Amino acid sequence: MNRCEWCLGDPIYEAYHDHEWGVPVRDDQQLFEFLILETFQAGLSWITVLKKREQFRLAFDQFDFEKISQYDQDKILELENNAGIIRNKLKIRAAITNAQAFIDIRKTYGSFSDFIWAFVNHKPIQNRFSKQTDLPANTPLSDEISKVLKKHGFKFIGSTVIYAHMQATGMVNDHIESCFRYKELQ
Repeated sequence: MNRCEWCLGDPIYEAYHDHEWGVPVRDDQQLFEFLILETFQAGLSWITVLKKREQFRLAFDQFDFEKISQYDQDKILELENNAGIIRNKLKIRAAITNAQAFIDIRKTYGSFSDFIWAFVNHKPIQNRFSKQTDLPANTPLSDEISKVLKKHGFKFIGSTVIYAHMQATGMVNDHIESCFRYKELQ
C-alpha cells in the first residue's frame, strides 16, 4: 500500500494519515481542534503535537471553544504547568484569543465552517503532486486566509499554519498521486 512518505515508520502518523489527514472537516468543533493544534505546532513537528493530542484534549476541555474563550488566569497557569502539552505561554494565550475570535466569526457567518470553506468555494482543491517535495508550505490562498483571520483577531495564524490546517481538514487534497488516499479523497 503506497502512502505519502511523510508518515512512514510511525504508527501514530500512519493512522492519522490513513484516517484523518485530508478528509474534509465541516464540523466547527473539529475545525477548532485542528486550528488550535496547528497553532501549537508552529515551529515544531506535527508528530510532536499528535503524540500530545489526547493530553491537549484533556487540558483544553475537549477543545470546547466556548469554555476556552472564558479561561482565566488560574486556568492559564494550570496550562503553563501542564507537562502533557506544549507549554508555550504565547500559544496558550493565543488559544484563548482564537476561541474568542472563532466565536465572533460564528456569530457573523453562522458557522466557522461556512466562513472557512467559502475560501475554496465549499469544495476541496484537488492538487496533483507526484512527490512529497513538491508540496508547498504555503500558497497565495493560505496567505489570504491568514490575513483575513488576523484581521478577525486570531494569533499564531501565519500562512504556513493555515496551509497545514487546510491540508489537515481536507480543504486541499495534498496526498501524492501514488498514495492510496489520493483517489479516495478526490
